[in-house]
Amino acid sequence: MIGYHPRMNRTDDDRSRIRLQKFLADAGIASRRDAETLILDGRVLVNGQVIDALPAFVDPQQDAVIVDGHRVRPHRPVCAILNKPTGVVVAARDPAGRRRVYDLLPPVFGRVLPVGRMDAEAGGLLLLTNDGELAARLGHRFATITAEYQVEVRGQVAPTVIARLRNGVHLSEGRVAIENGEVRHTTRERSVLWIELRERVNRQLRRMLAQVGHPVRKLQRLAYGPLRVKGLPVGASRELSDEEVALLRAVARRRDRSQARLRSPLVRGKPRPDGGAEVDAEATEQEAPRPARAAAAPRRGGPPAPRRQAASPKRGAPSAPRREGAAAQSRSGSKPARRDGGPARKDGPARKDGPKKPPARRIVS
Repeated sequence: MIGYHPRMNRTDDDRSRIRLQKFLADAGIASRRDAETLILDGRVLVNGQVIDALPAFVDPQQDAVIVDGHRVRPHRPVCAILNKPTGVVVAARDPAGRRRVYDLLPPVFGRVLPVGRMDAEAGGLLLLTNDGELAARLGHRFATITAEYQVEVRGQVAPTVIARLRNGVHLSEGRVAIENGEVRHTTRERSVLWIELRERVNRQLRRMLAQVGHPVRKLQRLAYGPLRVKGLPVGASRELSDEEVALLRAVARRRDRSQARLRSPLVRGKPRPDGGAEVDAEATEQEAPRPARAAAAPRRGGPPAPRRQAASPKRGAPSAPRREGAAAQSRSGSKPARRDGGPARKDGPARKDGPKKPPARRIVS
């Protein structure tokens, strides 16, 4: 059918249905891959009927889903923040057995995922949510959301260092810069900085400060967009209010393509020198057409000569007769004169094709 699209031609009932493995993953039962295994093993019932094949769809508000005899309730959107202590890893599993952020969260949050990057040595505000669309918008390479940090570095930081960070520092992924920064306290051995930046690459702030000669000693995230960690004890967490979620969604809709060409897992290339304007999140990216390949330069006095193709002789065909000069050369043993009337080359050994061999090295004992 011409013009058919599965998303555009679905009815209202179809739009309310989602994949069964996504429903189970959102409810915190298992990951999507493990949920598919549960379905194929026949351990999932929908409205009293065993589902053992994929794809399968359910309506979270109408259908009754049971896994191993327990009713599965549809998940509710959860957005929470955690004041992460230092030394705690942001990972679901840790082979070293270190403490995880999930060990600090209450069970009422269910299955939530962290938004953004934070290494184990850093601390401060960490956003967690089970809203995949919101997390994808906030983590997008064109997102305009910024994070504020309090950083303790080694050495005495001069104002020129902050200006250099604003202008940009070259990393392996490209040129990155901070939005704003200032020196709060400085001595000969250490300095305390306040820095605001958009996180583009992995361990960006640590690598930038190391590039300017001031390695990081302590790193604390104070804010993430409109959210603040002030008043939340270390290791504690709380759920965001409706007003905070609305502010977060408003920030997630804005886009900035000025750093669209950084080379990283999410961003590639180098930043454009002309920058970019903020556009709506629904705007699609359009690639510039590739320039046409330049034509060959014409010869003097006419169009470019066509490329000649040497015809390979067929088997059994008589070979071409030898030229007279070549025959005379073979009889007399001397080389023929040049066509332009110049002197003939001197007799000598024939030149061999290929690279010349280096002279042998003498070993003196």
